[in-house]
Amino acid sequence: MELANDFEVERPIDEAWAVLTDVERVAPCLPGAQLQEIEGDEYRGVVKIKVGPITAQYKGKATFVEKDETAHKAVLKADGRDARQGNASALITAQLTALDEQRTRVSVVTDLTVTGRVAQFGRGVMADVSEKLLDQFVVNLEEQVLASGNTDTDSADAPSDDRAPSSFAAANDNGASGARIVDAPAAEPVDLLEASGASLLKRLAPVLGGLFVLLVLRRFSAARRAGTD
Repeated sequence: MELANDFEVERPIDEAWAVLTDVERVAPCLPGAQLQEIEGDEYRGVVKIKVGPITAQYKGKATFVEKDETAHKAVLKADGRDARQGNASALITAQLTALDEQRTRVSVVTDLTVTGRVAQFGRGVMADVSEKLLDQFVVNLEEQVLASGNTDTDSADAPSDDRAPSSFAAANDNGASGARIVDAPAAEPVDLLEASGASLLKRLAPVLGGLFVLLVLRRFSAARRAGTD
């Protein structure tokens, strides 16, 4: 399914580009996402979601397949898998457009493929969920990254001296000598039922209406039988 969203940030386009293509900085702003390690151009982590009482943890990786700084266009390919709930993959295309000297519009098109329990929601519900999650991402981005006024990405590109030894040592212990472990807090799972809100209720309305009619007919039939006895 294809999902299209857009948002605006109060930053010049070059500054917005530098921030939004810095995965390590923006990952904590994504609801349910936790970046765990980086190896070269490959970013690995988990995305946690809930569907009612069921929690799924999609463990996977993301890689830029295109990053055109001149055109301010980036394409990110992401794949994840949960052992019990199925697979998810996405090709995410982001296009930045300058609105003026201080504002940038970001248009995001996501080609999403999901299997398992999450697939039952359908495109309509998933579109509403993606819009709400993107809104929350923008709020987090503004509060956690942009509000500080520090959009210099140099510090994010290289680990500090006191962090690097333990990070690479942990990677070596896991047998991934080139990977750098990212020290990030665990993410809270995204509740898809809560995020879907009215869309899910609209989808369930015909089913709930049918159940209500059946219950009324059963009560009416039982009352008639009781009256004839």
